[in-house]
Amino acid sequence: MTTRPLPYGSWPSPVDAAAVARSEATPGWPGALDEEVWWAESRPTEGGRVALCRTRIDRPDEPVETVLPAPWNARTRVHEYGGRPYALTRGAGGSVVVFSEFGDQRLYRYAPDTDLRPAPLTPHPEVACAHRYAELIEGPGGDEVWCVREVHTGPTPTDVTRSIVAVPLDGSAAREPDAVRTVARDHHFLACPRLSPDGRRLSWIGWDHPRMPWEATLLRVAPLRDGRAVAVRTVAGGEDESVVQAEWMDPATLCCVTDAGGWWNPHQLSLSDDGGVEREPVNLVRRPEEFGGPLWQLGRRWVLPLRDGRVAAVHGRASTRLGLVAPASGGIVDAATPHTEWWGSLAVAGSGSGGDGGTVLGVAAAPDIAPEVVAVSLADGGWRSLSRPRSDSETTGDPYARWLPHPEARVFTGADERDVHANVYPPRSPEHSGPRDERPPYVVWAHGGPTGRSPMVYDLEVAYFTSRGIGVVAVNYGGSTGFGRPYRERLRGNWGVVDVQDCVSVARALVEEGAADPARLAIRGGSAGGWTAAAALAGTSTFRCGTIKFPVLDLAAWRTGTHDLESHYLHSLVGPWPDARQRCEDRSPVNRAESVTAPFVLLQGLEDEICPPDQCDRFLRRLRDRQVPHAYLTFEGEQHGFRRESTIRAALHAELSLYAQVFGFATDAPTVELRS
Repeated sequence: MTTRPLPYGSWPSPVDAAAVARSEATPGWPGALDEEVWWAESRPTEGGRVALCRTRIDRPDEPVETVLPAPWNARTRVHEYGGRPYALTRGAGGSVVVFSEFGDQRLYRYAPDTDLRPAPLTPHPEVACAHRYAELIEGPGGDEVWCVREVHTGPTPTDVTRSIVAVPLDGSAAREPDAVRTVARDHHFLACPRLSPDGRRLSWIGWDHPRMPWEATLLRVAPLRDGRAVAVRTVAGGEDESVVQAEWMDPATLCCVTDAGGWWNPHQLSLSDDGGVEREPVNLVRRPEEFGGPLWQLGRRWVLPLRDGRVAAVHGRASTRLGLVAPASGGIVDAATPHTEWWGSLAVAGSGSGGDGGTVLGVAAAPDIAPEVVAVSLADGGWRSLSRPRSDSETTGDPYARWLPHPEARVFTGADERDVHANVYPPRSPEHSGPRDERPPYVVWAHGGPTGRSPMVYDLEVAYFTSRGIGVVAVNYGGSTGFGRPYRERLRGNWGVVDVQDCVSVARALVEEGAADPARLAIRGGSAGGWTAAAALAGTSTFRCGTIKFPVLDLAAWRTGTHDLESHYLHSLVGPWPDARQRCEDRSPVNRAESVTAPFVLLQGLEDEICPPDQCDRFLRRLRDRQVPHAYLTFEGEQHGFRRESTIRAALHAELSLYAQVFGFATDAPTVELRS
């Protein structure tokens, strides 16, 4: 097809900001009761709330039902990043869901086929949202849910206690707070509570400051006596070992995901009658691949033991697949689906031949497939989408398919000849191309975390730029997950150095290849990526402008002003306090504001507890009278990350307007005034 040449950045595109906002309605956290499959789904067009949806795998023509209507919002604030917000159980009238309501963080019980509205299960806290609950599981008798409870006890973000508790399903705890029973109180942070199949033991993962869960955790096991954990034993983990998940294979055997060998691999633990480890853990799949990921959210399931003895597992390097592991041989048979990215959110549904499920559920995507709930048959390997039935997509088609980029996973050479992983999204339009004598602008995307990863999946936010003639490269800089523990630990003590160097190296490599215009390079990022973007603008001359979203800008202030989970994160990222005080001050963009000369857009949610807006205010005060063109947009009602349609649209418009003004091309986005 012949394309019409137009300057890069000015190509007309149907992928507008409204389409991007709508595409943020993504599913997550699938779960099931027999043939009934549930999931949570974000709804930007409904104020950013999280709805609960359900369908049935035995009725492929049955439409998806929104079970939890507005304004209910199934979202937990444990660790501020949240996690699995609901659990399913059986009631007299059918399925029952217990969920965390975002507004007050109480647990509610709802039987959608019989109840008019949800009923509270936990007491109303004296201070709003002081009690929070996550990673719910059904209790051993079926009359309770067990979960991690987080209690905020004082005025500072670190005044927090956590425990594993049992909440009765009869609603008595809503009236009598003492009805919530403490099952286990252990380490400062708790995750992954799991009951053994016989209901006699409980396992969980714990860790303490200053460690983060991808650095060092302990797997704990305890017998249960009168509904409480006793005689707690450590069975895996340690000073330099991260256990991120454990599931029971039988009453005496655990499958745990640990990086003791440098990669998160599944291991089998055999327990003795007294709770100790009977023999050395067995690595079920000794591969240089990840079968786990960072515990930013509670409730992740990368592996799931099945009744037939196999283990369903999400695994890979950079990209991920769904495989079935044979523990005896270590062999893996991957599901034959077109998806190239699976999230750690596995579940099982259906009656199956063993009565324990005939279908594996997960959330998956690909560069040309938006995230969807996928059901894979254990009998024949067949698959289908539950959240987006194929019949719908075949009838309507994807209106943006021709404007999607064709990404490529690349490995670049960074400083000291080290590898740097990145996903490159060249500009692409079916109708337009750039002039022969012009190279396109490129924007480097720095992901958050910084212990995270940019997956290569269907993303209309990327297409918003690439379809207009602006290249995007998502850099998985040193410190990212998906490439083994040594790659993760390259950031140890080097935050603000390695991440910036790697972003610069990739940008310069694209210039040297002739793929990018050296005079039109930008950088953008949110949260920890916002830190990297701001640090790059303050410390290098590579980028002509940048987009900084809900960033960390002042390390010393962030250490005491952020939430509990990350309050000691700098211990590994920069160095132990107070020894690293000077290093923190030297690297913080707020203290290097006078070095920033490139225009930028700063975007911030006003209810952000992780990266509070006061850092942005102090950064801008330091820039006063520096004559640096910039725009500062704040958003009421937004926390860490943008969820509302109006916010997503405004943020994209501001970003595109910045590039148009700095790089000199026409655009259809409303002009955002850059003030000096």
